[in-house]
Amino acid sequence: MPTCLVDALAPHVGEAATAALEAAGCRVEVPDGQACCGQPAMNVGLVDEAREMAGRTLDAFSGTEGPVVVPSGSCAEMIVHQYPRLFAGTEREEEAIRLAERVRELTRFLVTDLGAPVKAACDGAVAYQYSCHGLRGLGLDETADRLLEGTVRVDYDGTQCCGFGGLFSVAMPDVSGAIMGERLDAIEASGADYVVGGDVSCLLHIEGGLRKRGSSIEVRHIAELLAPGEG
Repeated sequence: MPTCLVDALAPHVGEAATAALEAAGCRVEVPDGQACCGQPAMNVGLVDEAREMAGRTLDAFSGTEGPVVVPSGSCAEMIVHQYPRLFAGTEREEEAIRLAERVRELTRFLVTDLGAPVKAACDGAVAYQYSCHGLRGLGLDETADRLLEGTVRVDYDGTQCCGFGGLFSVAMPDVSGAIMGERLDAIEASGADYVVGGDVSCLLHIEGGLRKRGSSIEVRHIAELLAPGEG
């Protein structure tokens, strides 16, 4: 499941995730009919709209088997934790639970499910930015750290929110910008050559701030460091 942001704004991340999975011995299929998982609507209380979007995701994966791998802690957390609640008491409740049980965020699937001997490769120093949903909702700090073993990590606390927060950044841009400013200051002070993370949404937010400052620090999704020949 590439996610709508990857599909629309960062297709190279989807390609890198596919390459990393194939290098780990997986056969990758991308079902047609995928759209937004419904998280933005859910976050602002539009539950009926979120359920409609989530229903399309159930439809897209209804004829598939095996793990559903997502290069996004945010979208993975939505399906794992929110889909069973969205469809509780409806005729699709069991279907939602089954999909939730199949969903794996990319780094967790590679490290925990496969135990794949893949490692990130990077030609510079890395500041890693954990996404809030992935870190606090799915506990993904260890999986990312395992994959980054061997890279040069700078002293940077990537557990702090980058300020994006989905529609929060639209509803409260001043607060979002202030939080991002603190992150950018820390990133620039760390001496990092690259900011790496597991969610395109957070990375786009950070990259926009860095480019506005004229910074030369590059931004990468962790999948790009895992794909053969990348890094």
